[in-house]
Amino acid sequence: MKVVAFARKEQGTGASRRLRNAGQTPGIIYGGTEPAVNISLDHNALFHALKKEVFHSSILDMDVDGKVEKVLLRDFQMHAFKQLVLHADFQRVDPNKKIHVKVPLHFVNAEVSPAVKLSAAVISHVAVELDVECLPADLPEFIEVDLSKVEAGQSVHVSALKLPKGVSAVVHGDDATVAIAVKPAGAASAEADAK
Repeated sequence: MKVVAFARKEQGTGASRRLRNAGQTPGIIYGGTEPAVNISLDHNALFHALKKEVFHSSILDMDVDGKVEKVLLRDFQMHAFKQLVLHADFQRVDPNKKIHVKVPLHFVNAEVSPAVKLSAAVISHVAVELDVECLPADLPEFIEVDLSKVEAGQSVHVSALKLPKGVSAVVHGDDATVAIAVKPAGAASAEADAK
């Protein structure tokens, strides 16, 4: 994905307010061997890009006054109640160094799993994203969680996920749960009454 930005010289609250009034969003690019660069981005383009999942979990081509750099969106601030992006932070990416990123999880085949089809269970998503570590070239857009073999009462753990080549999960503590198949309380009591 390509993002166009412009270097900005003025800093401070007043300068940022003037930028926002002119339909621009202040931001910064940091990291790597070069110094941090203050930038401004078109607000509407940034606002709509932030709605796309891929913008949050992929390496972006940042064009700053004609110079293209590989960056990763690290943070952004929104106004408390207006649909207004106040600031965006981007980190430079070194193609030879591993990065630590949160990648969205896409849950598939829940409707054909034995838990849902045979036991009327509900699949509950415990996590919606996963911490991964990889080289920038190996960064996946998302990680698929196949629920086709999940039985009622079972859970899916990070260790059961098929991660793309070169990608490793960063798990803190035990093998984290990603999804669980739970029988609703009403279904369990109806089953007991039928016996």
